Amino acid sequence: MTGGAGFIGANLCRELISRRSVGRVVALDDLSTGAAANLAGTGAELVEGSILDRDLLEDVVDGADAVVHLAARPSVPRSLADPFATHEVNATGTVRVLEACRRHHTQLVAASSSSVYGSVTALPKHEGLPTRPLSPYAASKLATESYVLSYGHAFGLPALAFRFFNVYGPLQPAGHAYAAVVPSFVDAALRGRPLTVFGDGHQTRDFTYVGTVARVLADAVLRKVTCADPVNLAFGTRVSVLELGHHLAKALETAVEFHHEPSRRGDVRDSQADDGLLRGLFAGVEAVPLEQGLAETVRWFRSLPEYA
Repeated sequence: MTGGAGFIGANLCRELISRRSVGRVVALDDLSTGAAANLAGTGAELVEGSILDRDLLEDVVDGADAVVHLAARPSVPRSLADPFATHEVNATGTVRVLEACRRHHTQLVAASSSSVYGSVTALPKHEGLPTRPLSPYAASKLATESYVLSYGHAFGLPALAFRFFNVYGPLQPAGHAYAAVVPSFVDAALRGRPLTVFGDGHQTRDFTYVGTVARVLADAVLRKVTCADPVNLAFGTRVSVLELGHHLAKALETAVEFHHEPSRRGDVRDSQADDGLLRGLFAGVEAVPLEQGLAETVRWFRSLPEYA
């Protein structure tokens, strides 16, 4: 898997290793946002390097039954600061991975993003809606899924592209400028600081627990699921950022305060998935409720030395 030492990748490594039918998991990661420590105790093999390295990709993909492509340069603000770097990793890097998979005719499951819907206001978001990216990051993820699906059509490559919606949970890092909202909120609350909210806080998101995402990804690989269209990987929940803070306060059993900053360029106002296609492909899949997922996330944060 690419990006295997990252937040989602390391959780997926644990899920795959737990499956009896999986004999070996290799995590390719340049450690720009991931960490080798995330793979401690997983049994996964870490190969340090970039998806832009054609020869390294050839070595990693050779002999693999499937590739889960999670490597990316994340964050809307980061893409605004350096659009080309985001494009190079997310778009060009995806083509590099696809070419390696094409040479070996290896199944590919890839991560796109709900950000591709952009300025489309219809809710819930279904896969048949137009895409209107609002940032270079969103545009690069649209390129990611478009390349993946085009290789399925053009070359018969077994392919599946998921649109992730606000994935959160253990191993998601905090304490940096581009941190996602859940770890940022947990970090601030545990340190007794106000939770920083960009805008009025009434913007909504469809939060998806990483354990649920890992189970769906593992199932996709092991059952060799393919689809000619992108697939939302979320379950139709709609929670505002302020509501998220109040849910977190319950998980922490403490009060929280909010500090408002101006809205950020490129941020989508509302996000909610239509999960019909997902449930058609993965019958019986059940999402971890937000309250339970936040409790697990808080438990993990409190296990870290800096919060002891």
